[in-house]
Amino acid sequence: MSIIEYSHMGGDKLDFIEIFKALGDENRIRILNLLMREELCVCEIETMLGMTQSNASRHLNKLKNAGIITSDKKSQWVYYGINNEFIKENNLLYEFLKNKINENVQCLKDVERLKKYKSSGFTCEQLGEDKKQVLKFLR
Repeated sequence: MSIIEYSHMGGDKLDFIEIFKALGDENRIRILNLLMREELCVCEIETMLGMTQSNASRHLNKLKNAGIITSDKKSQWVYYGINNEFIKENNLLYEFLKNKINENVQCLKDVERLKKYKSSGFTCEQLGEDKKQVLKFLR
């Protein structure tokens, strides 16, 4: 175990290196970018970023296991958001990430796509029923 440790909500100790490992992937940074704006379910994340559900879930699990994000089951959907404890314990890192993400061209495109999706009124249910229609709208 490293000298530097991060304690998250469950009281377990996590090696701080795990946080950086979780942040060391472009897809996870893109997911984090969206979750910094609002809670989203996996179907919304996969649609916004053009990933498969299994790939999005794998990245979400890595972020969750590092204590960076949390999940909340609402009806049949699981929504993900930034872990407030992570922000509190790692405020400088969080602010650094926010600033760098806001300078990244791909992340800015992802945010525009998210805004378009949210303003459309589409729901997770519609994504499950006719994802092609939603994707067509987002192009």
